[in-house]
Amino acid sequence: NNVCTELKPDKQAISAAVDVEKKPFTNQKMELQTGDCIYLFTDGFADQFGGPKGKKFKYNSLKKLLVSIHELPPDEQRKTLLSAVENWRGNLEQVDDILVMGVCV
Repeated sequence: NNVCTELKPDKQAISAAVDVEKKPFTNQKMELQTGDCIYLFTDGFADQFGGPKGKKFKYNSLKKLLVSIHELPPDEQRKTLLSAVENWRGNLEQVDDILVMGVCV
């Protein structure tokens, strides 16, 4: 329904299970409907510097972008995401790994 619902992540690195005292990750459940899309992503996209003032892309901008493309075929979504981050970044270096993974029901 063109609404983005965010499940809050645990604030620990994946490697935390190896690096420090083991703390279990939270299991979260959500009812899905036909047409829903689930996106999992690292912080790299939102944390990328760019734009006219060299600021971060930010999570709200990423969520709006995902809502705007969720009905496109997967390859078009990939192209749109890649184009958006490259246009945002401009001549600035990529600051982190970027992963966006989507699954549509």
